[in-house]
Amino acid sequence: MTGDSGHDQPAEQTAEHPGELPAQLAEFLRQGPFHRALRVAIAHRGLSLAQVRAHLGRLGVQVGQSTLSYWQRGLRHPEVPRAVPTVRALETVLNLPPNSLLVLVGTRRVVERHRPSVAEAVTPVVSAVDPAQVSQMAQHSRYNLDLNVLAVHDAVLVGARREQRLVTTRVVVRALRHGPDRYLALHQGDQGCQIERVTVRTAEGCRLGRLRRQPLSRGMLVELLFDRRLSAGETHVFCFTVVDGSGGQTLGHHRAFRARCGSYLLQMGFHREAMPVRCVRQVRRRPEAAPAETAEVVCGVGAVASTYFTDVGPGSAGMSVTWG
Repeated sequence: MTGDSGHDQPAEQTAEHPGELPAQLAEFLRQGPFHRALRVAIAHRGLSLAQVRAHLGRLGVQVGQSTLSYWQRGLRHPEVPRAVPTVRALETVLNLPPNSLLVLVGTRRVVERHRPSVAEAVTPVVSAVDPAQVSQMAQHSRYNLDLNVLAVHDAVLVGARREQRLVTTRVVVRALRHGPDRYLALHQGDQGCQIERVTVRTAEGCRLGRLRRQPLSRGMLVELLFDRRLSAGETHVFCFTVVDGSGGQTLGHHRAFRARCGSYLLQMGFHREAMPVRCVRQVRRRPEAAPAETAEVVCGVGAVASTYFTDVGPGSAGMSVTWG
């Protein structure tokens, strides 16, 4: 699950109204696929891949030029949640509407040795809402841009088959200006997850809005509605649970942070008959980088492994699990 906040604009560019985008680009942003939307957006801005990479670097996002080339040609696909900060930065560099590229990342990355057919690449996957509605949903909420994430607590329950059964998330946010009334969360299921069977339960501070599921990528976009609009500077706490249990053996749990977050607590609870042999906390500064920080985590009393991060992000933080 990822939570995003904050927004940057390149110094050389000014924001463009979505309605001013050329018709072809607007169409690809609405319908996909991702690689065509990215390629047309880069061409529209008149930037080389080297220039795009340089702009991303100024935003603190490091990505290889070859990766950008693979993405725009459809040879590889951004992997959620690792690539979320990079895709968001691309939206900034290319002056695209917030979340317009991110909602297209649901299509699973191309597997080596397998090139999808044209039908596989362009046919929309099963969705609870129309893709155009999802884009409108994300733009209306400014994709969490008006919220500063202060703290996150993820409690993950792992079942007897070593599968993630529940992920309960409690988030503390502060409104940067008057008006935010919702939060968009992104959930990425483990290998084998049947995302169409995954459900969301809400607790204090929010109620369930719309959902978009992408079965091929095992991704799900969740809209969480507050009971009112927040005032500037107001702090709000909300909680929700993703109920799964359909995936295979979990390799751990990681959360992507697009901006700095004051604290992140991750707890993974294990079934007594399915205990891991090793748990390791990890921090990554960039989506595709090797962990910048690793440390062993003890799975103690109650079969729970806990790790706490302060001043985390941009990047990702979490815990990897090794089974015997």
